[in-house]
Amino acid sequence: MTHLADHPQRYTIVNELHARPFPALEVPGTAVYLAIKEPEDAANRDRARDRAHLIDLLDRNGGAHPQPDATHFFGEIGRNQLKWESHTEFVTYSAFGKGVSGRAFDPAEAAVFPEDWLAQAPGKRLCSVLIRIEHMPEDETEALARLEDWFVGESLAVSKVVDGAALVAGDFRIDPAGHMRFAVFVRPGTSQRRVGRIVQRLCEVETYRAMSMLALVRVRHLTTRLNALDPRLSGLVTALDGAERSPEVMLHDLLAISAELESLSVKYTFRFGATAAYEAIVNQRIQVMREIRLNGRQTFAEFMMRRYDPAMRTVKSAESRLRSMAERAARAAELLSTRVDVDRSAQNQKLLESMDRRADVQLRLQRTVEGLSTVAISYYAINLASYAIYPLTEGMGISKGLGLAVLTPIVLVAVWLMVRRIRHHLD
Repeated sequence: MTHLADHPQRYTIVNELHARPFPALEVPGTAVYLAIKEPEDAANRDRARDRAHLIDLLDRNGGAHPQPDATHFFGEIGRNQLKWESHTEFVTYSAFGKGVSGRAFDPAEAAVFPEDWLAQAPGKRLCSVLIRIEHMPEDETEALARLEDWFVGESLAVSKVVDGAALVAGDFRIDPAGHMRFAVFVRPGTSQRRVGRIVQRLCEVETYRAMSMLALVRVRHLTTRLNALDPRLSGLVTALDGAERSPEVMLHDLLAISAELESLSVKYTFRFGATAAYEAIVNQRIQVMREIRLNGRQTFAEFMMRRYDPAMRTVKSAESRLRSMAERAARAAELLSTRVDVDRSAQNQKLLESMDRRADVQLRLQRTVEGLSTVAISYYAINLASYAIYPLTEGMGISKGLGLAVLTPIVLVAVWLMVRRIRHHLD
């Protein structure tokens, strides 16, 4: 085994399993989370700009730089720990600090990311989250009372998570400062890494929820286009067995509709695939938190079922409708193409019949011409032959008229036999 060479990517793929460790967070503490995304074509963005933006933040705080081409980084910026990750369509920044401010969810806590630095971000803010981490009060009603003061009760989701190790809450609303807020109350004895996992999962739930719901905005435009194409496609399908319009014109219109549907499919395929993946991550992250209902309050899973799942069903419905319309257009094009082929076959059959009639007429005309040719050739042949037999007929006492009378049928038969032989040879 000592002489067996390693695969070039062996260590890379193993290290990837440990590339994004959960932070170890002290209680009480604060987490500030930021996700930045390019509005268009984020998957093909210039990742060098993301790295430059990170290095700018590190240089402001005298922090170490990440490795070249790194997709994740964990280090110190001032009094906070910084975690940076580069994903397919976005980058995330997480800053973890010790202690909490006297004012719950004070916007000043987000000052770890300077305003001028944010303004230079290569993208737009997709998520901005403040998480307040406190010890669990001995009386749970005290924690619930604080939540009532901090959040909007109508959309508040509360539950115990990870076998009752913590209580998490949030209302999924953006506050006046532009942040979404979550509260985490931790029971005594809970390890710092477990606290870090809970906080990380809350951030991931919000990030992937936002990413998946981006499709809902685009689906509205798609639905508008499908609503315009559906009547046209239905009208063409209904008219397949009619004779009001030319099949060639209908086929041209149908191909135009099919081309637009295929263009929409290409345009939205990536977003539909990404949305399905993000939705799966949201549901998985909520599931691993192992929620326990608290005093009849709605859990995160119930909140998502009522507020988030309908949006995802709308996206899936649009995806299914687009696929169905593309298949209908393809089937209609095949049927119409078959109809055009049948019509052309009928036209070709009529053309062949017309050609047969023309060939028959031409044959009859040819025979007529052959008869006339026989007469013409015989006429000239008789004239030539008469010059040859005149001396003979005069010596035999036969008149010129009688000689021509005898010669004419002989020449006619000879010419006729010659023409038939030539035609037979050609046939």
